[in-house]
Amino acid sequence: MIGLRFALALLSLLLAGEAARAEQLVSIVSNPRIAITSSFNGETLSIFGNVEPDEAGGSTGGPYDVIVTVTGPSVDRIARLKTNTFGIWMNTEQVEFAPFPTFYRVLASNPLSRITDEATLVGNHIRPESQPTLEGPPASPMVARFGTELVRLMTARGLFGVDDEAIRFLSPTAYAGRLELPGDISNGLFITQTFLFKDGRLLAKSADSFIVDKTGFERFIHASARDYPLLYGIVCALLALGTGWLGGVIFRR
Repeated sequence: MIGLRFALALLSLLLAGEAARAEQLVSIVSNPRIAITSSFNGETLSIFGNVEPDEAGGSTGGPYDVIVTVTGPSVDRIARLKTNTFGIWMNTEQVEFAPFPTFYRVLASNPLSRITDEATLVGNHIRPESQPTLEGPPASPMVARFGTELVRLMTARGLFGVDDEAIRFLSPTAYAGRLELPGDISNGLFITQTFLFKDGRLLAKSADSFIVDKTGFERFIHASARDYPLLYGIVCALLALGTGWLGGVIFRR
């Protein structure tokens, strides 16, 4: 049933490309809400889209290239530098990046350097390396250094990255891509931005979103810890004491 619904949605996108109108993007995400349960270990999403023809000619003028960026919920993140001071490792410098995305992935139909020039990539904050300075502290050598290391660490965890083979064109105007979400993904709103290029020029943009959220008992625990932290801490302490006492009684016998 779900596969049929998405097939019909993709067909509607293709049919939309027959109408003569201004060149623009139409895109959808296969699953607008992802539920995290106790068995959640990741998710694969599909991203579909179509390029509608321009108004003057009534037909598209590809070939095109597409870049999709996926940005997760933002948090205040502090990057610290540890140095050996008199034989003791301690934090000596730090930079706060606020806000900073918990997840950032770039999906493309070709290597980014083949799609457009570096100035366009930087101006639209497309590369992961642009995230530490986006709406963050003023540029400085320390910010650049700490930002580079922060992106490297997020990439090593699988939360940041670039996949230049993730987008495939199904026809001259229709495309599809796959997004792999890891098991330790953050909860919240995820924003997808799609950029349409031709001969290195940015022609159009579109935006979409999906939500990652806990469900069931996991949602109850998460909401309790967030909304009633004191009560949650007391209950956890009592459960730990009770479990320890019960274990002692059982093993003593």
